[in-house]
Amino acid sequence: MQADFWLERWQNQQIGFHQDRVNAHLETYWPSLSVPAGAAVLVPLCGKSRDMLWLAGQGHRVIGVELSPLAAEAFFAENGLSPSVKREGAFEVYRVGEIEIRCGDFFDLSSADLAGVQAVYDRASLVALPSEMRQRYAAHLADLMPVAAQVLLITFDYPQAEMQGPPFAVNEDEVHRLYDARFEVASLVSKDVLAENERFQRAGLTRMSERVFNLRRRAD
Repeated sequence: MQADFWLERWQNQQIGFHQDRVNAHLETYWPSLSVPAGAAVLVPLCGKSRDMLWLAGQGHRVIGVELSPLAAEAFFAENGLSPSVKREGAFEVYRVGEIEIRCGDFFDLSSADLAGVQAVYDRASLVALPSEMRQRYAAHLADLMPVAAQVLLITFDYPQAEMQGPPFAVNEDEVHRLYDARFEVASLVSKDVLAENERFQRAGLTRMSERVFNLRRRAD
């Protein structure tokens, strides 16, 4: 899956993955991570997610990473915000208050870009990537995170043969395969969501659940 795929999706407004309200799992499970107020939170492949506003409202500095400048610009415009825009290394950085979006390739991120980050919120990043990219993504994320940093990870679990992603199916076994070597992995909840998702019913899925995990970075 190439960058052009996602740039074209935003250009054509094929953004069924976008949610107009704050994610319910974020509201429910983020407090259990006990991330200190003032700590920075990384939101990879953030799109124009309203979840970033919610995280900022909890006292966090929010660093989103997004490939599409259309998505970054839409986030600020739709929320009545006027960001500064500045080139910083590999990224065009949109910044206002406690929220910044680094527009560029996630794999170009370095630890220097993420000073103060103690947590990650991943609702739409891992599941956006095909299987051959997920191992690289998980390894790069681990490289970026300091010891004891936490991740709130949300995935979909469904029979992959029944639908071509994205979003791709990532079950609990795969989460452990990807992260166990460098993170402690705890499953928080699994919820059947097929009945409330007409889009996925139309796609022919016979089952679908959302799974929520808490990951904590181990010492290497």
